Amino acid sequence: MRFGLFIPQGWRHDLTDVPPEKQWETMLSLLHYADNAAAGEPVPGGPWAWDSAWVFDHFHTVPVPSTQATHEAWSLMAAFAASSQRVKLGQMCTCMSYRNPAYLAKVASTVDAISGGRVQMGIGAGWYEHEWRAYGYGFPRAGERLRALDEGVQIMTRMWRTGSSGRFDGETYQVDGALCYPQPLQTLPVGDGGAEVPSIPLWIAGGGEKKTLRIAARFAQHTNFDGSPEGFSHKSSVLEQHCRDVGRDFGEITRSADYNVVIGENQAEVDDKLAWISSHYRRYAGERGEDTINTWRTGPLVGTTEQVVEALTDLKARGMTYAIVNFANAVGDRDQIELFQRQVVPALQ
Repeated sequence: MRFGLFIPQGWRHDLTDVPPEKQWETMLSLLHYADNAAAGEPVPGGPWAWDSAWVFDHFHTVPVPSTQATHEAWSLMAAFAASSQRVKLGQMCTCMSYRNPAYLAKVASTVDAISGGRVQMGIGAGWYEHEWRAYGYGFPRAGERLRALDEGVQIMTRMWRTGSSGRFDGETYQVDGALCYPQPLQTLPVGDGGAEVPSIPLWIAGGGEKKTLRIAARFAQHTNFDGSPEGFSHKSSVLEQHCRDVGRDFGEITRSADYNVVIGENQAEVDDKLAWISSHYRRYAGERGEDTINTWRTGPLVGTTEQVVEALTDLKARGMTYAIVNFANAVGDRDQIELFQRQVVPALQ
C-alpha cells in the first residue's frame, strides 16, 4: 500500500491559527517533510514514507464559507513542483468545470515539466454549490457536470498524448487545434503493444455508478471513491463491471480513497485529538461544524495505532492500495503524522 499526505491549504479551516504571512512557509515545511529529500532530516517510517502530497481544488472554506484563506490548488501545484524533489503532486480533485480542459491540460503539462514528471491529475465533476455560484459558474445539473467531465477528460488525454486537441465538437466543449507543448514528461503504455506515450496519470474521483465509474473504466489510471469498507467493496464491484463492459483490464486501475486520520498510542491520546477537533470546528463553523466533527469521529482510521493498522489491512484485502490521509491539526501537531509513519506505514508496505 502507498500513502499520500494532504498539505493544509486553508480549505478545511486548517490554517486558521497561522498568520497570513506565515502560511506559505507552513505549507512548504510540510511539503518538505513529505518530500524527505528536501527536508534535510530523516523521516520516521523510512525515507519513502510518503509517495505523494495533495491539496484540494476549492476556493471557499468548508463546511461554511468564511474569510479564512483558501489557497488556490494549481498555484500551489506550480509552487510545490519548484520546491520539492521526489514526492508526487496531486489535487483531490480538480473540478473539471472550473477551467477549460484545453487550458487545464496545458497548465498540468507545464507543471509536470517544472516538477520533472511528478504531477497526478485528480479530476471530478464538482459539487460545492456555494463556490460554483459565487464565482459565476452557475450550478448545472449533475448530468451536465458529468458530461463536462467526460468530454474534458477526452480533450486532456488527446492533448497530452499527441500534443494537439485536434477538432473536438462536444455538447459542452469545442476545441480546434489547441496545442500542448511542452508535452508531459511522464509516459503511459497504450494499446496491446504497450507503447509508451506522453501522459499524466488520471485519478478520476467520485462514486457515481452509472456515469462517473464508467468514465473511470474508460480513462482512469486511478480512482478515488468511498473509503468505508462496505462502500469501497461495492463501488469496486461496480467499476469492475464497467471495465468488463468497455473491455478494460480492471487490474490496470489503482483504487484509492481519502481518509481523516485521528491516531494515538492509546485511547486517551485519541480522545484528546478528538476533543481538539470538536473545539476547533465549533469555534470556526458553529452549528454547521457538528456534521464535520461527526465525520472525524466515525471515520475508519480513528483509533490507536493497532486499530488503524487493522482497518487498513482489511481495506487492503478489499483492493484499496492507495490511501490519501488528512490530519486535522497538521500545522500544530506533527506527532500524529510521525506516529502514523513509524507504526502504520511500515505495517502496510
